[in-house]
Amino acid sequence: MTDFLQNAESILETAASADGVELESGNFSILIGQDGAIHMVMRSDWPLDSLQAHHGAKAAYRVSRSGALVRVEGKSRTASCILESEPASSVAKRILVDRPRYLLAACTTCG
Repeated sequence: MTDFLQNAESILETAASADGVELESGNFSILIGQDGAIHMVMRSDWPLDSLQAHHGAKAAYRVSRSGALVRVEGKSRTASCILESEPASSVAKRILVDRPRYLLAACTTCG
């Protein structure tokens, strides 16, 4: 796995685990410079590739939150990605929707 994708996953995990933490803005960008320096930009409405080019960053990530859903969009010179998290309750509903909540057993002593 590339550093680019590992960074995107780490950013998603961190942002998703910040449940209940109110950020000044639900939308911010993280730029990784050529030297590895990290620069954060709050509330930028620039397209991610334009933001990356303007700052000369080797990678750029945009983090956005909508309710419990967290989304990370990443862009580098050679790759791009979009990662999203889901609330655990949504995952549990999908897993349990087709499973009965009871068990029927045949009675072998009933007449």
